[in-house]
Amino acid sequence: MKTKLMAGALALYRLALPGYHYDFPRDHFNHPDYRTEWWYYTGNLHTEGGQRFGFELTFFRQAVDRRATPPSVWDVRDVWMAHLALSDIDGRRFFHTERLNRAGAGLAGSDSEQRRVWNGNWRAQWLDASTQQLEAVADNFSFHLTSKSAKAPVIHGKNGISQKAEGEGKASHYISLTRLNTTGVIELEGRKYEVEGLSWMDHEFFTYQLDAAQSGWDWFSLQCADGSEIMLLRLRRKDGSMDPYSAGTYIDPQGRGRFLSVNEFSLTPGKAWTSSATHASYPIEWSIRIPSLSMDAALTTRLPQQELAGNQAAPPYWEGAVDVIGTKQGNSLIASGYLEMTGYSGNPPLAY
Repeated sequence: MKTKLMAGALALYRLALPGYHYDFPRDHFNHPDYRTEWWYYTGNLHTEGGQRFGFELTFFRQAVDRRATPPSVWDVRDVWMAHLALSDIDGRRFFHTERLNRAGAGLAGSDSEQRRVWNGNWRAQWLDASTQQLEAVADNFSFHLTSKSAKAPVIHGKNGISQKAEGEGKASHYISLTRLNTTGVIELEGRKYEVEGLSWMDHEFFTYQLDAAQSGWDWFSLQCADGSEIMLLRLRRKDGSMDPYSAGTYIDPQGRGRFLSVNEFSLTPGKAWTSSATHASYPIEWSIRIPSLSMDAALTTRLPQQELAGNQAAPPYWEGAVDVIGTKQGNSLIASGYLEMTGYSGNPPLAY
């Protein structure tokens, strides 16, 4: 495929363009010819007795300089950041931390031969085509999880790209594993919990940042009890309106994905929670309507304070476990999921 270039500093990086040929497992790993890349793991887990936890493990790669030839092992060609969070939902506690590394000497990276993405001793290790191990250790919590995908990868958007704004290359290549059956152990303050549940993985690679008129986004991943999943992305404009490039995907129980345009769903914010750390006000209750699915639902969270604030290398954002109840196609709807909200603190999001 012909590589098209952007002006200035971005001229060294490839654009996300229609017609990209996805190839797995290759595309689960690093794409250094794009400026920005991330791998997101989130999930809702529970013990046999019903105690609930949410988790987030995310790896970010941001290109810094591609001009060093030949590169030294200590050249900072990419910055690798990672976020780790645990939601003790019943205990009403939220824990999070971060780390920042360069790739040099194997400190962080993504490697198809090793079949892993890592930052220090936080890692996602592929064991086979559908099974991964997630491991992360913080000061007062850790988890060791095994996730097996029940469905093939889903490609969001149209023609291989998820368009985020008007213009060529203002898009990402966006892959999800939407139903990861997950088991393992969470250790919190010296106590171990055997858990099981569902996880979700997002992987995006792209080059451009948010459009000048956009202020942030609200991202929803919903895993429904009927075996289907829904991803919705509400891009927000600075005037408060929903951007016309907002979109989503419905994945049926058999794993078939269907694109949802901005006109096919509505997301209405409700009650908000205000952070004492950043004074950002995040809507933690939402009404969701998707008429083509005859879906009308309410989203809530039992743990309002799931804000990742105080990060050294990224602006504050809210990302946490949520519950959804309502109706869909004439039946009762029950779902769990994750909600991410960026740009509410007045600082621009990390990248898009």
